[in-house]
Amino acid sequence: MRHAPAGGRGPAGQRRRVLQQRASGELRGPPGLGLTVVAPLGLGTIPGSWFVEAAPAEPAESSASFERLYRAFLAARAALGLALIAAQLIAAVLSTPPATSTLWLSASYAAAAVSLWFFPQLRRGASARSLARISSLHWWSAIGMDLLLFGVLHALDPSGVNYGALFVMPVLMAAVLCPRRLSLATAAMATLGLLGAAGWSLFSGADVGLRTTQAGLVGSGLFAVSLLAGELSARLAREERAARGSLALARQQEQLNRLVIDEMQEGVLVVDRRGRVRAMNPASRALLGADSGELSWQLRGRSDWQPLVQALENAYAGGAAAEVDVALPLASGAFRSLRLRLRFTRQREGSEELCVLFVEDNRELLARTRQEKLAAMGRVSAGIAHEIRNPLAAIAQANALLAEDLGGTRAEQLTRMVASNVQRLKRLVDDVTELSPSVQPDTQPLDVSALVQEACADWAQVNHVVPGPGSRFELRVEADGLAGLFDAEHLRRVLVNLLDNAHRHAEAGAGAIRVVLQREGAGLLMAVRSAGAAVPPEIERHLFEPFFSTRSRGSGLGLYICRELCERHGASIEYRRASDAAANEFCVRLRTPEPA
Repeated sequence: MRHAPAGGRGPAGQRRRVLQQRASGELRGPPGLGLTVVAPLGLGTIPGSWFVEAAPAEPAESSASFERLYRAFLAARAALGLALIAAQLIAAVLSTPPATSTLWLSASYAAAAVSLWFFPQLRRGASARSLARISSLHWWSAIGMDLLLFGVLHALDPSGVNYGALFVMPVLMAAVLCPRRLSLATAAMATLGLLGAAGWSLFSGADVGLRTTQAGLVGSGLFAVSLLAGELSARLAREERAARGSLALARQQEQLNRLVIDEMQEGVLVVDRRGRVRAMNPASRALLGADSGELSWQLRGRSDWQPLVQALENAYAGGAAAEVDVALPLASGAFRSLRLRLRFTRQREGSEELCVLFVEDNRELLARTRQEKLAAMGRVSAGIAHEIRNPLAAIAQANALLAEDLGGTRAEQLTRMVASNVQRLKRLVDDVTELSPSVQPDTQPLDVSALVQEACADWAQVNHVVPGPGSRFELRVEADGLAGLFDAEHLRRVLVNLLDNAHRHAEAGAGAIRVVLQREGAGLLMAVRSAGAAVPPEIERHLFEPFFSTRSRGSGLGLYICRELCERHGASIEYRRASDAAANEFCVRLRTPEPA
């Protein structure tokens, strides 16, 4: 690549800095995106040559560009050789026949040029690097041959025809395909050939002064052609590389944008004024129930999308961004509530205006809002629990001293009641404190099979239940040694909370309470089932909220603690109605350790 003038100001300096950034492999994207795109575009070059790459292997685009130019020059040489023969034949018909040596030289040149252009085997291995050396066979087979044959033609032709103009071909070829030093050397060799031919004219009696003057003028022109063609070709090469780099960056940016949009949980549609969908992401297909195999479709094509069409028409009529809620009918007869945010692409005058629809499920919006409220409530509760702990300890200590001083059955009954409620409040405070965000989880690989069996045995003993086939409580473990990622005490607490909940709500009968541990995909599934009526929908939506309980003396923290502990250790918990029996299930899905 040609070196630009020193200095970093102006468009040339800016372009050079961009090329240097691309050559170093790092190019920052648009400021609004905040991205740093590493783009190894292979733009470093040997000084003085715009085709020869500094990297060990040339980029495919640069090699293809060189191949196109090289073949174009070879085709021009072949055409020039045929034109030489045609000129000799025309001269033979119209005037004096050419000399035999001139005819043979022209025919030889035409045959060599046509062969090199027509047969790819003869130019195999030709590259920008091979043409960068004067000792290369490829340089001599094209540029060197032109210099020799045109020089001999110019010196030996007795008719006095000026063949100096033919030197433009090798000089131009060297200026475009070779480094600057070699291209100037080619122009110098052509000029020396012309001057040598002028000196040779002493033996033929021609005007030496005139021929020397002509040789000097033609040589000056050849140097000018070499410099100008080299500079223009270098500039074109720089522009081509810049365009190629920008295209690669644009393609990469397009891939990044597509990846981000495809992974968004929010639906995105691009719609024109006629209701034709130009683009959409998978989330929007799922929210609208669109066919994933259909690439282009109309919003007006289905009756259940009429609320979308109406919102779109109103937005186009108003000409401003809008945010509306719509309800789309489902096949089951229910409705799906969606929130639409409509934004317009502001184009220049006369171009088509497109509308971008951002689609969200209102249920997810409400769930996120509820989750944020729960998180805030958890922080407040943790602070309150911390403040309650010290007065509660003082009450417990004072009650113990009071029990020692007072006598009588009535006083003993009252102190026991105080102690029982103090312990209940203490457990509540401990539960809330343990869920504080400041407490870091200790997630470790553990033998879930052994822990579940041990915890179930302890729970059955405390609740006077005999586990086994035919009993009210059944335990099914797929295999021993099932490993999962959790904290042992936290997993035990989750299981005991779910068992207590099942024990309170399960019906009587064999297998009314069942614990199942099995593999599920790449993780583990621990399910606690209780036979009974389904949970009403108005209760189901609040199951995992804190301080929600259907019992008068319940704290409402059991299932909330289970969910928080599961999320803390990368697990999940959900409620579902069993598909094979009239029972309710709470399913805990655990992660498993990575294989060693």
